[in-house]
Amino acid sequence: MPEKCKEIQLKVLKVHERVSLPQYESENAAGMDLRAFLETDVTIPPLGREKIPTGIKIELPDGFEGQVRPRSGLAVKFGLTVLNSPGTIDSDYRGEIEVILINLGSSDVTIKDGERIAQLVIAPVCCAVIKETDALSVTIRGNGGFGSSGV
Repeated sequence: MPEKCKEIQLKVLKVHERVSLPQYESENAAGMDLRAFLETDVTIPPLGREKIPTGIKIELPDGFEGQVRPRSGLAVKFGLTVLNSPGTIDSDYRGEIEVILINLGSSDVTIKDGERIAQLVIAPVCCAVIKETDALSVTIRGNGGFGSSGV
């Protein structure tokens, strides 16, 4: 693990002995790869979506979340991405991690058992203290929304 990383303990429970644990694929990777845990191949047609199990359950420390993000190689090669990206895994969730994949490409994409399908990034969580107010501070941008700062 790189020296610059803050090390935390991530407990991982495999639902079956053949499941692969998530792992970082390079020295400075921010995300660890999640793999499909399938009995049979799953084919996702164009614009189709599927919930793909990973075969793992995790226990995050309080104050952290897991972010499930797409893998760039699948996105560029096949148009495959994580539908609710990033998907959030809360620290109190104990169920199996499943990844919702959507095929935005023009051809069927087949997912095989053990294939890397997404990445998991562990991130700290900040909790906001809500304070109701009668006014907000003025900024140059103001109410300017989508595209207001240029293309």
